[in-house]
Amino acid sequence: MAETVTQLLEERAGDTGTAIISDEGTWTWAEYIADARRTAAAVLEAADPDRPAHVGVLLGNTPAMLIALAAGALGGYVTVGVNDTRRGAALAADLRRADCQILLTDAGHRALLDGLDLSGITVVDVSSPEWTQRLGAAGPLEPRSVPGAMDPFMLIFTSGTSGDPKPVRFAHMMIPFAGPPLVDRFGVTADDVCYLSMPLFHSAALLGGYCVALAGGAAMVPATFSASTFVDDVRRFGVTYMNYVGKPLAYILATPEQPGDADTTLRAAFGNEATDRDIDEFARRFDCEVWDGFGSTELAIIITREPGTPAGSIGKGFPGVAIYDPATVTECPRAQFDASGALSNADEAIGELVNTSGGGLFTGYYNDEASTGERLRDGMYWSGDLAYADDDGWIYLAGRTGDWMRVDGENLAAGPIERILQRLPALNRVAVYAAADPVVGDAVMAAVVLNDDTSLTPDELTEFLAAQPDLSPKAWPSYVRIAEDLPATATNKILKRTLKSDGLQVGEDVLWTRAPRSQSYVRA
Repeated sequence: MAETVTQLLEERAGDTGTAIISDEGTWTWAEYIADARRTAAAVLEAADPDRPAHVGVLLGNTPAMLIALAAGALGGYVTVGVNDTRRGAALAADLRRADCQILLTDAGHRALLDGLDLSGITVVDVSSPEWTQRLGAAGPLEPRSVPGAMDPFMLIFTSGTSGDPKPVRFAHMMIPFAGPPLVDRFGVTADDVCYLSMPLFHSAALLGGYCVALAGGAAMVPATFSASTFVDDVRRFGVTYMNYVGKPLAYILATPEQPGDADTTLRAAFGNEATDRDIDEFARRFDCEVWDGFGSTELAIIITREPGTPAGSIGKGFPGVAIYDPATVTECPRAQFDASGALSNADEAIGELVNTSGGGLFTGYYNDEASTGERLRDGMYWSGDLAYADDDGWIYLAGRTGDWMRVDGENLAAGPIERILQRLPALNRVAVYAAADPVVGDAVMAAVVLNDDTSLTPDELTEFLAAQPDLSPKAWPSYVRIAEDLPATATNKILKRTLKSDGLQVGEDVLWTRAPRSQSYVRA
Protein backbone atom coordinates (compact mmCIF):
# COMPACT_ATOMS: atom_id res chain seq x y z
CA MET A 1 0.00 0.00 0.00
CA ALA A 2 1.38 3.40 -1.00
CA GLU A 3 2.63 5.62 1.84
CA THR A 4 3.82 8.60 -0.22
CA VAL A 5 2.65 10.79 -3.08
CA THR A 6 5.68 9.54 -5.01
CA GLN A 7 4.51 5.93 -4.77
CA LEU A 8 0.94 6.82 -5.78
CA LEU A 9 2.20 8.62 -8.86
CA GLU A 10 4.59 5.84 -9.84
CA GLU A 11 1.70 3.37 -9.67
CA ARG A 12 -0.04 5.39 -12.41
CA ALA A 13 3.01 5.80 -14.67
CA GLY A 14 1.53 3.41 -17.25
CA ASP A 15 -2.11 4.43 -16.81
CA THR A 16 -3.68 5.50 -20.11
CA GLY A 17 -6.78 6.85 -18.41
CA THR A 18 -7.44 10.59 -18.40
CA ALA A 19 -5.61 12.58 -15.72
CA ILE A 20 -6.14 16.24 -16.70
CA ILE A 21 -8.87 17.95 -18.68
CA SER A 22 -8.56 21.66 -19.38
CA ASP A 23 -8.88 24.28 -22.08
CA GLU A 24 -5.13 23.81 -22.63
CA GLY A 25 -5.55 20.16 -23.55
CA THR A 26 -5.94 16.66 -22.12
CA TRP A 27 -3.29 14.49 -20.45
CA THR A 28 -3.38 10.79 -19.66
CA TRP A 29 -1.87 9.75 -16.34
CA ALA A 30 1.14 8.39 -18.21
CA GLU A 31 1.62 11.71 -20.05
CA TYR A 32 1.08 13.70 -16.84
CA ILE A 33 3.72 11.75 -14.95
CA ALA A 34 6.17 11.88 -17.86
CA ASP A 35 5.81 15.68 -17.98
CA ALA A 36 6.30 15.85 -14.23
CA ARG A 37 9.50 13.81 -14.45
CA ARG A 38 10.88 16.12 -17.14
CA THR A 39 9.98 19.12 -15.00
CA ALA A 40 11.67 17.63 -11.94
CA ALA A 41 14.82 16.86 -13.92
CA ALA A 42 15.03 20.42 -15.25
CA VAL A 43 14.38 21.90 -11.80
CA LEU A 44 17.07 19.80 -10.15
CA GLU A 45 19.60 20.71 -12.82
CA ALA A 46 19.12 24.35 -11.77
CA ALA A 47 19.14 23.63 -8.02
CA ASP A 48 22.01 24.20 -5.59
CA PRO A 49 22.63 20.86 -3.84
CA ASP A 50 24.02 22.67 -0.79
CA ARG A 51 20.78 24.53 -0.09
CA PRO A 52 17.41 23.18 1.09
CA ALA A 53 15.62 21.53 -1.82
CA HIS A 54 12.63 23.89 -1.61
CA VAL A 55 10.92 24.91 -4.86
CA GLY A 56 8.18 27.53 -4.70
CA VAL A 57 5.20 27.44 -7.05
CA LEU A 58 3.50 30.76 -7.77
CA LEU A 59 0.89 29.45 -10.18
CA GLY A 60 -2.85 29.32 -10.54
CA ASN A 61 -5.00 26.20 -10.82
CA THR A 62 -3.62 25.09 -14.17
CA PRO A 63 -2.08 21.96 -15.70
CA ALA A 64 1.32 23.55 -14.98
CA MET A 65 0.48 23.64 -11.28
CA LEU A 66 -0.59 19.98 -11.26
CA ILE A 67 2.62 19.06 -13.08
CA ALA A 68 4.68 21.05 -10.57
CA LEU A 69 3.08 19.20 -7.64
CA ALA A 70 3.87 15.82 -9.15
CA ALA A 71 7.37 16.95 -10.10
CA GLY A 72 8.25 17.69 -6.48
CA ALA A 73 7.13 14.25 -5.35
CA LEU A 74 8.92 12.44 -8.17
CA GLY A 75 12.03 14.60 -7.85
CA GLY A 76 12.27 14.09 -4.12
CA TYR A 77 12.24 17.79 -3.27
CA VAL A 78 9.82 19.95 -1.28
CA THR A 79 7.25 22.05 -3.11
CA VAL A 80 6.32 25.32 -1.44
CA GLY A 81 2.75 26.41 -2.11
CA VAL A 82 2.87 30.18 -2.61
CA ASN A 83 -0.33 32.10 -1.96
CA ASP A 84 -0.96 34.14 -5.10
CA THR A 85 -3.10 36.67 -3.22
CA ARG A 86 -0.08 37.87 -1.21
CA ARG A 87 1.58 41.04 -2.39
CA GLY A 88 4.79 43.02 -2.09
CA ALA A 89 6.99 42.57 0.95
CA ALA A 90 4.62 39.97 2.42
CA LEU A 91 5.03 37.76 -0.65
CA ALA A 92 8.82 38.10 -0.57
CA ALA A 93 8.82 37.30 3.16
CA ASP A 94 6.87 34.10 2.52
CA LEU A 95 9.43 32.95 -0.05
CA ARG A 96 12.33 33.59 2.30
CA ARG A 97 10.58 32.11 5.31
CA ALA A 98 10.18 28.87 3.36
CA ASP A 99 13.81 28.95 2.11
CA CYS A 100 12.79 28.84 -1.56
CA GLN A 101 15.83 28.61 -3.81
CA ILE A 102 13.80 28.24 -7.03
CA LEU A 103 10.42 29.78 -7.82
CA LEU A 104 8.24 28.47 -10.65
CA THR A 105 5.80 31.04 -11.99
CA ASP A 106 4.13 31.99 -15.27
CA ALA A 107 3.24 35.01 -17.37
CA GLY A 108 0.03 35.54 -15.41
CA HIS A 109 1.85 35.85 -12.08
CA ARG A 110 5.25 37.23 -13.09
CA ALA A 111 4.23 40.86 -12.47
CA LEU A 112 3.61 40.08 -8.79
CA LEU A 113 7.38 39.79 -8.39
CA ASP A 114 8.20 43.18 -9.88
CA GLY A 115 10.25 45.32 -7.52
CA LEU A 116 10.80 42.56 -4.94
CA ASP A 117 14.20 41.67 -3.53
CA LEU A 118 14.50 38.07 -4.69
CA SER A 119 18.28 37.79 -4.44
CA GLY A 120 19.26 34.16 -4.07
CA ILE A 121 16.01 32.92 -5.60
CA THR A 122 16.05 31.65 -9.18
CA VAL A 123 12.79 32.66 -10.89
CA VAL A 124 11.62 30.36 -13.69
CA ASP A 125 8.76 31.29 -16.02
CA VAL A 126 7.27 27.93 -16.98
CA SER A 127 5.18 29.57 -19.73
CA SER A 128 8.27 30.85 -21.55
CA PRO A 129 9.92 29.34 -24.65
CA GLU A 130 13.19 29.17 -22.69
CA TRP A 131 11.65 26.81 -20.17
CA THR A 132 10.23 24.62 -22.94
CA GLN A 133 13.74 24.34 -24.37
CA ARG A 134 15.17 23.44 -20.95
CA LEU A 135 12.56 20.72 -20.56
CA GLY A 136 13.51 19.26 -23.91
CA ALA A 137 17.21 19.31 -23.03
CA ALA A 138 16.82 17.89 -19.52
CA GLY A 139 18.57 14.62 -18.84
CA PRO A 140 17.14 11.58 -17.06
CA LEU A 141 15.60 12.31 -13.67
CA GLU A 142 17.89 11.64 -10.73
CA PRO A 143 15.71 12.34 -7.65
CA ARG A 144 17.12 14.47 -4.87
CA SER A 145 15.81 11.90 -2.38
CA VAL A 146 13.36 9.05 -1.97
CA PRO A 147 10.73 10.50 0.38
CA GLY A 148 9.37 8.58 3.34
CA ALA A 149 5.85 8.76 4.70
CA MET A 150 6.56 11.54 7.22
CA ASP A 151 8.89 13.55 4.99
CA PRO A 152 7.40 16.83 3.76
CA PHE A 153 5.69 16.69 0.40
CA MET A 154 4.97 20.41 0.62
CA LEU A 155 5.22 23.46 2.79
CA ILE A 156 1.72 24.91 2.94
CA PHE A 157 1.01 28.27 4.51
CA THR A 158 -1.87 28.65 6.95
CA SER A 159 -4.71 30.84 5.73
CA GLY A 160 -3.68 33.78 7.91
CA THR A 161 -7.11 34.58 9.36
CA SER A 162 -5.60 35.23 12.81
CA GLY A 163 -2.06 36.42 12.00
CA ASP A 164 0.76 36.08 9.53
CA PRO A 165 0.63 32.83 7.53
CA LYS A 166 2.95 30.10 8.80
CA PRO A 167 4.42 27.29 6.66
CA VAL A 168 3.12 23.89 7.76
CA ARG A 169 5.12 20.75 7.00
CA PHE A 170 2.62 18.75 4.95
CA ALA A 171 3.76 15.12 5.07
CA HIS A 172 3.71 12.78 2.07
CA MET A 173 1.48 10.33 3.92
CA MET A 174 -1.39 12.82 4.03
CA ILE A 175 -2.40 12.17 0.40
CA PRO A 176 -2.55 8.34 0.64
CA PHE A 177 -4.15 8.75 4.09
CA ALA A 178 -6.96 11.03 2.91
CA GLY A 179 -7.59 9.75 -0.61
CA PRO A 180 -8.78 6.13 -0.25
CA PRO A 181 -11.51 6.83 2.38
CA LEU A 182 -13.00 9.54 0.16
CA VAL A 183 -12.77 7.31 -2.90
CA ASP A 184 -14.68 4.63 -1.00
CA ARG A 185 -17.12 7.10 0.53
CA PHE A 186 -18.15 8.53 -2.84
CA GLY A 187 -17.47 5.51 -5.05
CA VAL A 188 -14.96 7.40 -7.19
CA THR A 189 -13.57 5.55 -10.22
CA ALA A 190 -11.58 6.34 -13.35
CA ASP A 191 -14.88 7.40 -14.94
CA ASP A 192 -15.23 10.35 -12.55
CA VAL A 193 -14.15 13.94 -13.14
CA CYS A 194 -12.91 15.94 -10.14
CA TYR A 195 -13.34 19.72 -10.22
CA LEU A 196 -10.32 21.36 -8.54
CA SER A 197 -11.25 25.02 -8.17
CA MET A 198 -9.91 25.59 -4.65
CA PRO A 199 -6.32 26.94 -4.55
CA LEU A 200 -3.89 24.09 -5.13
CA PHE A 201 -1.29 25.78 -2.94
CA HIS A 202 -3.47 24.97 0.09
CA SER A 203 -4.21 21.74 1.91
CA ALA A 204 -7.98 21.85 1.35
CA ALA A 205 -7.63 21.28 -2.40
CA LEU A 206 -5.02 18.56 -1.86
CA LEU A 207 -6.96 16.66 0.81
CA GLY A 208 -10.39 17.13 -0.72
CA GLY A 209 -9.64 16.99 -4.44
CA TYR A 210 -6.16 16.02 -5.61
CA CYS A 211 -5.94 13.02 -3.29
CA VAL A 212 -9.28 11.70 -4.56
CA ALA A 213 -8.23 11.84 -8.20
CA LEU A 214 -4.82 10.33 -7.51
CA ALA A 215 -6.17 7.49 -5.36
CA GLY A 216 -9.16 6.76 -7.61
CA GLY A 217 -7.60 7.36 -11.03
CA ALA A 218 -10.22 10.01 -11.81
CA ALA A 219 -9.65 12.95 -14.14
CA MET A 220 -8.81 16.39 -12.75
CA VAL A 221 -10.18 19.70 -14.01
CA PRO A 222 -7.96 22.52 -12.65
CA ALA A 223 -9.99 25.72 -12.58
CA THR A 224 -10.26 29.16 -11.02
CA PHE A 225 -13.37 29.30 -8.87
CA SER A 226 -16.16 31.50 -10.17
CA ALA A 227 -19.73 31.30 -8.94
CA SER A 228 -21.03 32.69 -12.24
CA THR A 229 -19.29 30.07 -14.41
CA PHE A 230 -19.56 27.11 -12.04
CA VAL A 231 -22.55 25.40 -13.68
CA ASP A 232 -21.14 25.99 -17.17
CA ASP A 233 -17.87 24.33 -16.11
CA VAL A 234 -19.70 21.36 -14.63
CA ARG A 235 -21.58 20.83 -17.89
CA ARG A 236 -18.62 21.51 -20.18
CA PHE A 237 -16.22 19.13 -18.44
CA GLY A 238 -18.71 16.55 -17.17
CA VAL A 239 -17.77 17.17 -13.53
CA THR A 240 -19.01 14.52 -11.10
CA TYR A 241 -17.12 15.46 -7.91
CA MET A 242 -15.99 18.76 -6.39
CA ASN A 243 -14.36 19.94 -3.21
CA TYR A 244 -14.71 23.29 -1.46
CA VAL A 245 -13.44 25.21 1.56
CA GLY A 246 -14.96 28.27 3.16
CA LYS A 247 -17.89 29.96 1.43
CA PRO A 248 -18.00 28.75 -2.23
CA LEU A 249 -21.38 27.06 -1.78
CA ALA A 250 -22.78 30.36 -0.51
CA TYR A 251 -21.29 32.24 -3.48
CA ILE A 252 -22.88 29.78 -5.91
CA LEU A 253 -26.22 29.85 -4.12
CA ALA A 254 -26.23 33.64 -4.31
CA THR A 255 -26.60 33.37 -8.10
CA PRO A 256 -30.13 33.01 -9.52
CA GLU A 257 -31.36 29.43 -9.67
CA GLN A 258 -31.87 28.05 -13.16
CA PRO A 259 -34.39 25.35 -14.18
CA GLY A 260 -31.65 22.93 -15.25
CA ASP A 261 -29.38 23.23 -12.20
CA ALA A 262 -30.38 19.80 -10.93
CA ASP A 263 -29.80 18.21 -14.31
CA THR A 264 -26.00 18.00 -14.43
CA THR A 265 -23.37 15.30 -13.99
CA LEU A 266 -22.42 16.56 -10.50
CA ARG A 267 -23.16 13.93 -7.88
CA ALA A 268 -20.93 14.75 -4.88
CA ALA A 269 -19.40 17.74 -3.10
CA PHE A 270 -17.00 17.44 -0.16
CA GLY A 271 -15.53 20.25 1.93
CA ASN A 272 -15.67 22.22 5.14
CA GLU A 273 -17.09 25.37 6.72
CA ALA A 274 -20.40 25.45 4.86
CA THR A 275 -23.47 26.34 6.89
CA ASP A 276 -26.31 23.87 7.46
CA ARG A 277 -28.55 25.94 5.22
CA ASP A 278 -26.00 26.05 2.39
CA ILE A 279 -25.38 22.30 2.60
CA ASP A 280 -29.07 21.49 2.36
CA GLU A 281 -29.82 24.07 -0.32
CA PHE A 282 -26.85 23.12 -2.51
CA ALA A 283 -27.78 19.44 -2.30
CA ARG A 284 -31.38 20.27 -3.29
CA ARG A 285 -30.55 22.71 -6.06
CA PHE A 286 -27.96 20.50 -7.76
CA ASP A 287 -29.43 17.12 -6.78
CA CYS A 288 -26.13 15.92 -5.32
CA GLU A 289 -24.68 14.69 -2.05
CA VAL A 290 -22.85 17.23 0.12
CA TRP A 291 -20.60 16.07 2.95
CA ASP A 292 -19.02 18.70 5.16
CA GLY A 293 -16.25 18.14 7.71
CA PHE A 294 -13.81 20.19 9.77
CA GLY A 295 -10.03 20.24 9.70
CA SER A 296 -7.28 22.84 9.97
CA THR A 297 -4.26 23.28 7.72
CA GLU A 298 -2.22 21.65 10.49
CA LEU A 299 -4.43 18.51 10.31
CA ALA A 300 -4.17 17.83 14.02
CA ILE A 301 -7.93 17.90 14.59
CA ILE A 302 -10.47 16.18 12.39
CA ILE A 303 -14.24 16.37 12.91
CA THR A 304 -16.84 14.81 10.62
CA ARG A 305 -20.58 14.97 10.35
CA GLU A 306 -22.37 11.70 10.97
CA PRO A 307 -25.99 10.70 10.39
CA GLY A 308 -28.11 12.49 12.96
CA THR A 309 -25.79 15.48 13.38
CA PRO A 310 -27.92 18.23 15.01
CA ALA A 311 -28.45 21.56 13.31
CA GLY A 312 -25.50 23.87 13.95
CA SER A 313 -23.10 21.10 14.90
CA ILE A 314 -20.03 20.24 12.83
CA GLY A 315 -20.18 16.60 13.98
CA LYS A 316 -18.05 14.46 16.28
CA GLY A 317 -14.30 14.45 16.58
CA PHE A 318 -11.78 11.73 15.86
CA PRO A 319 -10.29 10.05 18.96
CA GLY A 320 -8.46 12.56 21.14
CA VAL A 321 -10.48 15.60 20.08
CA ALA A 322 -11.79 17.48 23.12
CA ILE A 323 -12.59 20.98 24.36
CA TYR A 324 -10.33 22.40 27.07
CA ASP A 325 -10.07 25.51 29.20
CA PRO A 326 -6.63 26.94 28.33
CA ALA A 327 -6.33 28.62 31.74
CA THR A 328 -6.88 25.48 33.80
CA VAL A 329 -5.84 22.90 31.18
CA THR A 330 -8.92 20.86 32.06
CA GLU A 331 -11.80 19.67 29.92
CA CYS A 332 -14.75 22.02 29.74
CA PRO A 333 -18.15 20.93 31.10
CA ARG A 334 -20.73 19.88 28.53
CA ALA A 335 -22.99 22.57 27.14
CA GLN A 336 -26.34 23.19 28.77
CA PHE A 337 -29.28 24.77 26.95
CA ASP A 338 -32.30 26.61 28.30
CA ALA A 339 -35.89 26.00 27.26
CA SER A 340 -35.45 28.21 24.20
CA GLY A 341 -32.39 26.27 23.02
CA ALA A 342 -29.89 29.00 23.94
CA LEU A 343 -26.54 28.02 25.43
CA SER A 344 -26.87 28.80 29.14
CA ASN A 345 -23.34 28.07 30.42
CA ALA A 346 -21.16 29.66 27.76
CA ASP A 347 -18.46 30.78 30.21
CA GLU A 348 -17.89 27.19 31.34
CA ALA A 349 -18.70 25.17 28.21
CA ILE A 350 -16.85 27.16 25.55
CA GLY A 351 -13.17 26.33 25.33
CA GLU A 352 -10.46 25.60 22.82
CA LEU A 353 -10.54 22.59 20.51
CA VAL A 354 -7.57 20.35 21.33
CA ASN A 355 -6.13 16.99 20.43
CA THR A 356 -5.33 15.41 23.78
CA SER A 357 -3.11 12.77 22.19
CA GLY A 358 -0.69 15.34 20.76
CA GLY A 359 -0.11 16.80 17.33
CA GLY A 360 -1.85 14.07 15.39
CA LEU A 361 -0.73 14.51 11.78
CA PHE A 362 0.82 17.91 12.52
CA THR A 363 4.61 17.75 12.26
CA GLY A 364 5.26 21.41 13.01
CA TYR A 365 5.79 24.71 11.27
CA TYR A 366 8.93 25.06 9.19
CA ASN A 367 11.62 27.22 10.81
CA ASP A 368 9.25 28.38 13.55
CA GLU A 369 9.78 26.60 16.85
CA ALA A 370 7.97 29.33 18.79
CA SER A 371 4.71 28.96 16.83
CA THR A 372 5.02 25.17 16.89
CA GLY A 373 5.45 25.32 20.67
CA GLU A 374 2.40 27.54 20.97
CA ARG A 375 0.33 24.90 19.22
CA LEU A 376 1.93 21.93 20.98
CA ARG A 377 1.93 22.42 24.73
CA ASP A 378 0.92 20.41 27.79
CA GLY A 379 1.21 17.29 25.65
CA MET A 380 -1.70 18.43 23.46
CA TYR A 381 -2.37 20.30 20.24
CA TRP A 382 -4.21 23.60 20.75
CA SER A 383 -6.13 24.70 17.64
CA GLY A 384 -7.07 28.28 18.40
CA ASP A 385 -10.70 27.42 17.60
CA LEU A 386 -13.42 27.94 20.18
CA ALA A 387 -16.11 25.30 20.53
CA TYR A 388 -18.52 23.57 22.90
CA ALA A 389 -20.00 20.08 23.02
CA ASP A 390 -23.37 18.78 24.16
CA ASP A 391 -24.05 15.73 26.34
CA ASP A 392 -23.98 13.45 23.31
CA GLY A 393 -20.58 14.68 22.15
CA TRP A 394 -21.78 16.80 19.22
CA ILE A 395 -19.38 19.70 18.70
CA TYR A 396 -20.39 23.28 17.86
CA LEU A 397 -17.92 25.94 16.70
CA ALA A 398 -17.92 29.24 18.57
CA GLY A 399 -15.29 31.12 16.55
CA ARG A 400 -11.57 31.72 16.96
CA THR A 401 -9.98 32.50 20.30
CA GLY A 402 -10.06 36.17 19.30
CA ASP A 403 -13.82 36.02 18.73
CA TRP A 404 -14.81 36.36 22.38
CA MET A 405 -16.79 39.52 23.08
CA ARG A 406 -17.34 41.05 26.52
CA VAL A 407 -20.71 42.80 26.28
CA ASP A 408 -21.97 44.59 29.37
CA GLY A 409 -20.34 42.06 31.70
CA GLU A 410 -21.35 38.98 29.70
CA ASN A 411 -19.04 36.82 27.59
CA LEU A 412 -20.42 36.15 24.11
CA ALA A 413 -18.95 34.03 21.33
CA ALA A 414 -19.43 34.95 17.70
CA GLY A 415 -20.29 31.48 16.36
CA PRO A 416 -23.72 30.99 17.96
CA ILE A 417 -24.81 34.50 16.93
CA GLU A 418 -23.70 33.89 13.35
CA ARG A 419 -25.69 30.66 13.18
CA ILE A 420 -28.83 32.49 14.32
CA LEU A 421 -28.38 35.28 11.77
CA GLN A 422 -27.88 32.70 9.03
CA ARG A 423 -31.47 31.59 9.55
CA LEU A 424 -32.57 34.79 7.82
CA PRO A 425 -33.21 33.77 4.18
CA ALA A 426 -32.12 37.13 2.75
CA LEU A 427 -28.58 36.73 4.09
CA ASN A 428 -25.91 34.91 2.11
CA ARG A 429 -22.81 35.45 4.28
CA VAL A 430 -22.44 36.63 7.86
CA ALA A 431 -19.53 37.65 10.10
CA VAL A 432 -19.97 38.67 13.74
CA TYR A 433 -17.21 40.45 15.64
CA ALA A 434 -16.58 43.04 18.34
CA ALA A 435 -16.68 46.78 17.84
CA ALA A 436 -15.24 48.99 20.56
CA ASP A 437 -17.83 50.57 22.84
CA PRO A 438 -16.89 53.00 25.65
CA VAL A 439 -19.88 51.97 27.79
CA VAL A 440 -20.35 48.20 27.49
CA GLY A 441 -16.77 47.25 26.52
CA ASP A 442 -17.54 45.45 23.27
CA ALA A 443 -20.50 46.00 21.02
CA VAL A 444 -21.73 43.23 18.76
CA MET A 445 -21.24 44.08 15.09
CA ALA A 446 -22.42 42.01 12.15
CA ALA A 447 -21.28 42.35 8.56
CA VAL A 448 -23.68 40.69 6.14
CA VAL A 449 -23.99 40.11 2.40
CA LEU A 450 -27.45 39.70 0.90
CA ASN A 451 -28.39 37.09 -1.65
CA ASP A 452 -28.69 38.35 -5.19
CA ASP A 453 -32.08 39.89 -6.01
CA THR A 454 -33.06 40.16 -2.32
CA SER A 455 -33.52 43.08 0.02
CA LEU A 456 -33.67 43.69 3.76
CA THR A 457 -35.10 46.59 5.75
CA PRO A 458 -34.26 47.58 9.33
CA ASP A 459 -37.80 46.68 10.42
CA GLU A 460 -37.51 43.22 8.80
CA LEU A 461 -34.27 42.59 10.67
CA THR A 462 -35.84 43.68 13.97
CA GLU A 463 -38.83 41.40 13.38
CA PHE A 464 -36.55 38.47 12.61
CA LEU A 465 -34.30 38.97 15.65
CA ALA A 466 -37.28 39.36 17.99
CA ALA A 467 -38.63 36.01 16.77
CA GLN A 468 -35.45 34.08 17.70
CA PRO A 469 -36.08 32.60 21.17
CA ASP A 470 -32.44 31.52 21.63
CA LEU A 471 -30.95 34.97 20.94
CA SER A 472 -29.88 36.79 24.11
CA PRO A 473 -30.85 40.49 24.20
CA LYS A 474 -27.16 41.30 24.66
CA ALA A 475 -26.35 39.37 21.46
CA TRP A 476 -28.44 41.64 19.26
CA PRO A 477 -26.00 43.42 16.94
CA SER A 478 -25.55 47.08 17.81
CA TYR A 479 -24.15 47.69 14.35
CA VAL A 480 -25.01 45.98 11.05
CA ARG A 481 -22.84 46.50 8.01
CA ILE A 482 -24.65 45.70 4.74
CA ALA A 483 -21.76 44.87 2.43
CA GLU A 484 -21.38 44.06 -1.24
CA ASP A 485 -18.78 41.46 -0.25
CA LEU A 486 -16.65 40.48 2.74
CA PRO A 487 -12.85 40.39 2.79
CA ALA A 488 -11.64 36.81 2.51
CA THR A 489 -8.50 34.73 2.30
CA ALA A 490 -7.53 32.80 -0.81
CA THR A 491 -9.33 29.84 0.75
CA ASN A 492 -12.60 31.76 1.05
CA LYS A 493 -12.43 32.30 4.81
CA ILE A 494 -13.75 35.64 6.03
CA LEU A 495 -11.02 37.97 7.32
CA LYS A 496 -12.55 39.31 10.51
CA ARG A 497 -9.40 41.18 11.47
CA THR A 498 -9.92 43.40 8.42
CA LEU A 499 -13.52 44.02 9.39
CA LYS A 500 -12.47 44.78 12.97
CA SER A 501 -9.86 47.25 11.79
CA ASP A 502 -12.51 49.02 9.67
CA GLY A 503 -14.67 49.50 12.74
CA LEU A 504 -17.53 51.82 11.89
CA GLN A 505 -15.71 53.21 8.85
CA VAL A 506 -17.53 51.11 6.27
CA GLY A 507 -16.76 53.06 3.12
CA GLU A 508 -19.51 52.70 0.54
CA ASP A 509 -21.26 49.94 2.48
CA VAL A 510 -24.45 50.70 4.41
CA LEU A 511 -24.30 50.88 8.22
CA TRP A 512 -27.30 50.41 10.50
CA THR A 513 -27.12 51.25 14.19
CA ARG A 514 -29.23 50.34 17.19
CA ALA A 515 -29.37 52.52 20.28
CA PRO A 516 -28.88 50.85 23.70
CA ARG A 517 -32.06 49.17 25.00
CA SER A 518 -33.74 49.76 21.64
CA GLN A 519 -34.79 47.11 19.12
CA SER A 520 -34.97 49.51 16.19
CA TYR A 521 -32.26 49.97 13.57
CA VAL A 522 -31.63 53.20 11.71
CA ARG A 523 -29.23 54.02 8.91
CA ALA A 524 -26.14 55.83 10.16
